[in-house]
Amino acid sequence: MSKTAPATISPLFVTELYRADLAAQSGFEAFLAELDDTCRAIADEDEAGQTWSQTKGYLGYTSYASLDDLPVRASVFADLKTMLDAHVAVFADKLDFDLTGRKLKLDSMWINILEPMGHHSSHIHPHSVISGTFYVSIPEGASALRLEDPRLGLMMNAPLRKANGKPEHQSFVNTTPLAGTVLMWESWLRHEVPINLSDDVRISVSFNYG
Repeated sequence: MSKTAPATISPLFVTELYRADLAAQSGFEAFLAELDDTCRAIADEDEAGQTWSQTKGYLGYTSYASLDDLPVRASVFADLKTMLDAHVAVFADKLDFDLTGRKLKLDSMWINILEPMGHHSSHIHPHSVISGTFYVSIPEGASALRLEDPRLGLMMNAPLRKANGKPEHQSFVNTTPLAGTVLMWESWLRHEVPINLSDDVRISVSFNYG
């Protein structure tokens, strides 16, 4: 007689990460170059954003608290919004959201330029449905995105996970983007950007949809 009866294991309440790597599309290299130049130009001109970044100890620049009109300010951001709208619609469908004929709408979009040794501590995006980041420049050694298991605070006496265990069993998962990658997740998912160990800046554009 078998010592163990047949059993099944089913994944429940799955946390999903959306990824699309767009750099191979025709003409995308020129789009990335224009977006890179525009991000840098805005960072040079946005004194309010520079001041906010310094006050908050952000090593680099972010327009998070200073600009709310990027798609109007520069056509390359309007093009990016159009691109993201399509990907968000696909992700919302994959998540089985019942939007009753409505569409998710871009709430905010901001530039991040992270200098060497800069980081962004663990956080969530309240009051949004889907959040994400489009990666403009990812030099060698630049930070990955680190995602945290949302159940972590409920695990109590759970043992540590094996270092070589399945990714879906880990408490933290790092995903490394490329220039032209878009990553999206549900806004309640806690995430962070570890220290940028590159010798160059890491440039990205983050966004929220509600």
